[in-house]
Amino acid sequence: MTPSGTGLRRTLGVRDAVVVGLGSMVGAGVFSALGPAARAAGPGLLLGLAVAAVVAYCNAMSSARLAARYPASGGTYVYGRERLGAFWGYLAGWAFVVGKTASCAAMALTVGSYVWPGQAHAVAVAAVVALTAVNYGGIQKSAWLTRVIVAVVLAVLASVVVVCLASGQADAGRLGIGLSSGVGGVLQAAGLLFFAFAGYARIATLGEEVRDPERTIPRAVPLALGIALVVYVCVAVAVLGVLGADRLGQAAAPLAEAVRAAGVPGLAPVVRVGAAVAALGSLLALILGVSRTTLAMARDGHLPGALAVVHPRFQVPHRAELAVGAAVAVLAATVDVRGAIGFSSFGVLAYYAVANVSAWTLSPAFSARAVPAVGLLGCATLAFALPAVSVAVGAGVLAVGVVAYGVRQWWAGRGADGSSRP
Repeated sequence: MTPSGTGLRRTLGVRDAVVVGLGSMVGAGVFSALGPAARAAGPGLLLGLAVAAVVAYCNAMSSARLAARYPASGGTYVYGRERLGAFWGYLAGWAFVVGKTASCAAMALTVGSYVWPGQAHAVAVAAVVALTAVNYGGIQKSAWLTRVIVAVVLAVLASVVVVCLASGQADAGRLGIGLSSGVGGVLQAAGLLFFAFAGYARIATLGEEVRDPERTIPRAVPLALGIALVVYVCVAVAVLGVLGADRLGQAAAPLAEAVRAAGVPGLAPVVRVGAAVAALGSLLALILGVSRTTLAMARDGHLPGALAVVHPRFQVPHRAELAVGAAVAVLAATVDVRGAIGFSSFGVLAYYAVANVSAWTLSPAFSARAVPAVGLLGCATLAFALPAVSVAVGAGVLAVGVVAYGVRQWWAGRGADGSSRP
């Protein structure tokens, strides 16, 4: 049950839910994540992709089961609260809102750097304002725009795959799976690539806006993840076949470099446009997810209650959306956070760790607990395989959230004059 005036309208079917998930996963990550992953894993890049896919699958299945049981906005914040207690739900929500707000700003700056490098901050702010306005108009408008974005991005990626594989530069020998960078390199690559898969959570986060969630969400989540995995494998194989792991790891714009190496340099500007559009899709989905988690936390008093209000006409958490949009716009206008959000990967893995533990409690049966157990182990392994700076900053962000929660609980137990409450 949601408080009066804070309920959302269920309008998304399976197709819309799948598209929202794809808009998050097949975003800017596919244009940029392959390079850093190749630097970490070398010839083990495809193995790292496989590990990331297994962990993502386990997390997706845990999230889908929980979302069908608790079809409310907020995703793992709600699942942790309902299954493990208020603190664990809060911690997941904190990791998501803080980490993803920085990710929103980074994605907006990515759009700016592709569209107009000399005015990246101004373009970033304009993108945030425009997408916040689209989200304000209702979830169906957001879903329609996401469909357009996904279609454009998939067309660009298909062109890259065809050009690379059809060129005389493609060499299957460059796909050899090896462990020259060690198991640690493969796991670090998996952690980086997992971040690109993490968008399927957007389907669960929007659970309160999905029709027949008990059926729709368990169908939409694996469908979106499966399609994204096929796309990632095709792109990774095509780009690796042309560039090889070493050259891919050094490329600043891997897909653009791949089409140049394949002998079609004229496609490189198209790839840049595709990357900008993909970043817009990721930003749109991120703002949706953060605003819905903000709504859920506001309902429970962890954030100002005014953010829990739903617009009577558009049926969206308009105040939460405006607050998130304003925060992201300020960050995008004043700070270049593209190189300082490694903690977001750590936070996302912590978020899914809570989801897996929550799913573990749904049934005592071994078959029901196997998937969340593998998902939890995978999250912990990948989180601590990330670069040390990302782990340190991510742990620090979580620690700040724990302190804030403790202070709030302490204050709630005392009167305004400092005396203890009865």
